[in-house]
Amino acid sequence: MSKFDQHIVASCGGFGMEPENLVLDEFVIQIARTSNPRVCFVPTASGDSDHYTRRFYQSFTTLDCRPCHLSLFQPPTDDLLSYLCEQDVVYVGGGNTRNMLAIWREWSVDTYLRQALEGGTILTGLSAGAICWFEQATTDSFAPIHSQQVDSMDCLGFVPGSHCPYYDSANRREFYHQEILSGAMKEGYATEVGTALHFTNGEFVEAISSRSEARAYHVGKNGEEICATELDIRRL
Repeated sequence: MSKFDQHIVASCGGFGMEPENLVLDEFVIQIARTSNPRVCFVPTASGDSDHYTRRFYQSFTTLDCRPCHLSLFQPPTDDLLSYLCEQDVVYVGGGNTRNMLAIWREWSVDTYLRQALEGGTILTGLSAGAICWFEQATTDSFAPIHSQQVDSMDCLGFVPGSHCPYYDSANRREFYHQEILSGAMKEGYATEVGTALHFTNGEFVEAISSRSEARAYHVGKNGEEICATELDIRRL
């Protein structure tokens, strides 16, 4: 059993969606194990997009932290385990979750992130960087470009249950409900844009929001009916 609390923050907001409103990112920095924490951006899901990485630095250099990034296409070291465990926060960007997890497994990053988590590193991210921590999630990672197709996929399982971001999108919400009703997906959590979920040691702690109207839910079923329970949310 780790002697450190294990924090995961699954975000449907942050610098990638709200560059002028960084309160969700500031929250993660505030709960880090040290002041002026080391924050490592992992842009694998975007194919290590240079533009996305620049946006990260533009945002996080304005915050009380020490930003860096990890490229698996141009790795900074051959000791990725030590590199990740030295970080106070690992921030995973959005993009194609399917490709990201395949690349991570090739490099053993999924295993290293588990060890970093157990050592007190906060794991966080938005979109792909939010859903990857759960057992299952809704995703568009299997869809052709410009398609509205939604699928389900198995993820890392660091947090029990499932996750559906962009729950304010009708097709994602309806798909999530259908998958839970059919038993294809476990019950779990849904977030609208501008919200994030904080878990400690695998247990849900709270929902937070950067917007006055954004909501988050626990979604399960009662017989043949969906039960979407709105969560209490703390407006930052």
